[in-house]
Parts: sequence; structure tokens; C-alpha cells
Amino acid sequence: MSEETTGDQVALITGAASGLGRAVATALAARGTKVMVADIDEDGGRAVAEELDATFVACDVSDLDANVAAVRATEVTYGGLDLVYLNAGVATGFGLGEDFDVDRYRRVMGVNLDGVVFGVHAALPALRRRGGGAIVATASLAGLTAVPFDPLYAANKHAVVGLVRSLGPLDQEGIRVNAVCPGFAESKIIEPIREGLAQAGLPIIPAEQVADTVLTLFDGEMSGECWFVQAGRDSAPFGFRGIPGPRT
Repeated sequence: MSEETTGDQVALITGAASGLGRAVATALAARGTKVMVADIDEDGGRAVAEELDATFVACDVSDLDANVAAVRATEVTYGGLDLVYLNAGVATGFGLGEDFDVDRYRRVMGVNLDGVVFGVHAALPALRRRGGGAIVATASLAGLTAVPFDPLYAANKHAVVGLVRSLGPLDQEGIRVNAVCPGFAESKIIEPIREGLAQAGLPIIPAEQVADTVLTLFDGEMSGECWFVQAGRDSAPFGFRGIPGPRT
């Protein structure tokens, strides 16, 4: 799928009610791509769908059955599925000290990691029925480096990066899987730290800049790559070093 996405294609976007998901939905709809807006926020999701002449489906990505249902709804509504943007995510905001809460931990991992695992699992049969397609997952720069102030967020985003890299060989079936790894980008996740970012002089990346990279990943021929998005820089695949081999 090296050609630009067109109106003949169908996209499913999770976390599409706001932020990065909404920006990607808007960019794809402008191309004429048919868009299924999926989100747990029903009011916000329906508003985006109405604005873009798209369709809304309620989806808690931490629930496997909800992911399967969202894919099924997309196929029933539009006749197939070509592009999947697994974007839904939540902030962590706690660590492994006295503030640790196992229920919050399960919820965060359920959305940020299970949401990608379940989303890929649900989408693969539909993409195979279509003869191929592309999946992009939202990871983060937190998935590429240590994050001492938010280790649990780093943990689930590192897991997404490892998953995507390991799924790269699906391109042999015509299904490409990649990740976008933004820095501090315009979304609900940064709300708790927005003031601190401003005080530190750290720029917030426009959601549209992230969307441009997502569309690059949809349009290209790459698979198993993790593209960083950082303010003031051109997006590009992150260069992972090879692991040491065994001594003989």
C-alpha cells in the first residue's frame, strides 16, 4: 500500500473523540477515506463523527469483545477495513511507591497496552479478508527512553514499541504494522502536566503534526518501524541498536 490513502479505503480509529485520534480522523476524512470513529466518550465521538460525516461506535479498548465489535461494525457499515489507528490512551500519573494502586494500574495497562494487543488481534482477520492493510499504534517517546517520573507509562509504551517491532514481518501478508512515538503532543494526556511544560519552556507538538506522520506510515511501505515526532524536527524512524550477539 505505497499509494496515498484514498476514498476507496476504510479506517478505524480508536480514541478518536479528541486529540491525536481526532486529528488523524480529520486528515483521513479530508482525503475521502471512510472513517469509523471509536471511543469510550460517546458524546465526543458522536460529535466528531457528525462533523466528519463519519460513523461512531462506542468502544472500551481494554475489552477484547468491544474491539471485535468495533471491527465488525466497521465491516458491516463500510464493507471492509483497510487502515487501523490504535490510538486510545490514558495518563498514568502514579508510580510504584505509596501511591501505587493495583486497580488503577490494571486500568492503565488495559487501555495503553491491551488496547493495542486487542486491537491488532481484532483487526487482523478483517485486514486479511481485504487482502492487506496497515496498522499504526500510538506509542510515545516514553517507549524509547527511560522515564523516571512516570515508570508505568514508560512500561506500557515500551511494550507497544516491542510489539510493533515484532509484528513487522506481517508485511509478508501485505499487512504493515508501525508505531508513532510523539513527545509532548496536544491531547488530554498532557492536561495534568500542561502548566509544568509551559514553565519548563517545552513546546507542545500540534496534533496535526502527529497526524501527518501517521498518514506517512499509512501511505508508505515500511513495517515494524517506530517513528518519533518531536517539536522542531522532521519525523523519522527511530534507529534501534542491535543487541550483542553471543561469544563463541
